[in-house]
Amino acid sequence: MSTDNMQIVLTYADIALASSLIIIVLVVSWFLRLRLTKTLVIAAVRTVIQLSFIGLILAWIFAREQWYEVLIILTIMTLIAGSAAKNRVKRTYKGLLVDTLIAVSTSAVLVTVIAISLILQVQPWYTPQFIIPILGLILGNSLTAISLTSNQLIENLHGQQGRIEMMLSLSAKPFEAVHEQIRAAIINGMTPTLNSMLVVGIVSLPGMMTGQILAGADPTQAVRYQIVTMFLICVSSTLGCTISALLIYRRFFNKKQQFILP
Repeated sequence: MSTDNMQIVLTYADIALASSLIIIVLVVSWFLRLRLTKTLVIAAVRTVIQLSFIGLILAWIFAREQWYEVLIILTIMTLIAGSAAKNRVKRTYKGLLVDTLIAVSTSAVLVTVIAISLILQVQPWYTPQFIIPILGLILGNSLTAISLTSNQLIENLHGQQGRIEMMLSLSAKPFEAVHEQIRAAIINGMTPTLNSMLVVGIVSLPGMMTGQILAGADPTQAVRYQIVTMFLICVSSTLGCTISALLIYRRFFNKKQQFILP
């Protein structure tokens, strides 16, 4: 480890030392018989490999700054996020991947465009050091919110089929019959984001702000960037949860407005 103008430069030895701390987790897993040893080892190895790989790719893209290369990376990130959101849903249906991709891409891309063009006013728009991290932050939080919303809504629609059909028989419109399920699912998806906003700066310091401060950035600027990203994440999560819920709702009713299980 070396210090350069108040910036601590990490060496491979520092990374190896930090990696060795995983032994503590392995000991706890063994002592309590959690049966997580294999998963922990795989997760640790994948963390190092994946982050090292993406670091090399980003360094190459940052040096070239070609719009089409940046666009390819953004597209791949969005597709992976949509697939990850779909894979977290326990009870699936045909077309769920399409729905999650629409929800993730629409919400994340829209909010990222607003951030890059109106708030940060980055020129050119494809400057990789801005657009890639911002979209990554938004996608990571949005896919969690969308998967939580999708998972709960699908489970509730299956579990409360009798109640929904009863409301439809009493002349309730389709949206009225499932409004409570949609409402509860969106709230569930938004809860992690809202909880983090309630305690940010008091209980926890977000990763983005911490990273900037450790890299030597002005703390006030780091705080401003974090405030902006928190609001971007909140808006994207809300849009993503809402779009996802509406797309799922559409799947559970046919053209005759009859309740069906896809």
